[in-house]
Amino acid sequence: MAEHVGFGARLAWVLDHRELGVEELADRAGLSAEDVRAVIAGAAPGEGPLRRLAPALGFHTVDLLILAGLAVPDDLAPLDVGAERWARDALLDVVRIPASMRGEPLRVARSLPQEERTGGFTPKGLAPLVDEPGNKVIRMLRYRNLGWSGMAHALAFVTPTYLSAATYGVIGSGRKDLTPRLITDFAVLLGIDARELAAFTGVDLGEVSLPSPEGADAAALLWELRRLTAAQAQHVAELARSLRGDSRNG
Repeated sequence: MAEHVGFGARLAWVLDHRELGVEELADRAGLSAEDVRAVIAGAAPGEGPLRRLAPALGFHTVDLLILAGLAVPDDLAPLDVGAERWARDALLDVVRIPASMRGEPLRVARSLPQEERTGGFTPKGLAPLVDEPGNKVIRMLRYRNLGWSGMAHALAFVTPTYLSAATYGVIGSGRKDLTPRLITDFAVLLGIDARELAAFTGVDLGEVSLPSPEGADAAALLWELRRLTAAQAQHVAELARSLRGDSRNG
C-alpha cells in the first residue's frame, strides 16, 4: 500500500537517488535554493516553480504537475482528444515493428507541423483529481491521450500487465492500490524511471529491470503523438501499420 508522504519528501528522495544537490537543481531551474528547500520542507509548490523544476529534473511538466497534485492547464494538455484512437493503434503496431524500422513513426511524428489548438481537452473517464497514487498515474496516461481501453491494450502489448479496461478506471478513482508490478509497467509506458515513479507514488519496489527497447520506443511515440491532431496521428498510425505489414511480408 502506498504511503501518504508529501511531495517535498518524495522530491528529496529523487534528489538523493540522483545524487543531485539542492543548489545545483535550483541553478538548473533558475530558482533560488531557498525556494527549492521550501518545497522539500513541505511548502505547496505552485505551477510556476514546477514548470521550471520539471525540465531541470528531466520530467515532462505535465507529469510533475500531476504528481504534485495540481490541475493541468490547457496549454499542457494533448492537442486533440480525437487522436486518442490513433495513439492506441500506433502503439500496438510500433512494438511489433523490427528494431531497424521502429524509429520511423517517431521520426515522422516529430516532423509534422504543430497545429493550433481549437478547444479544451475534455477526455471521457478522467476521474476527479484526488490525492491518491492511482489517480495520478492514470491521469498521467490520460494526458498522453490514452483512454482506459487504450491503456489496457498498450500495457498488455508493451508490458506483462494484463487488466481489463474497467480496472484502469478503478485505479484512477483511487479505489485500487498500486502494486510494484503496476508501477514498474506504468513507468515503461510513461518513460519514467520506475524507482522515481515509485518514490512519487509511495510504492516500495524490489529489484527493477530496465525497459525493453520497444517499450522505450513506445513511450517516446506516445508522448510525441499528444501534440498532434487526429488526422496527423492517424497518418502516423497508418505508417506504423504499413511497416508492421512490411515486416510480416519480409
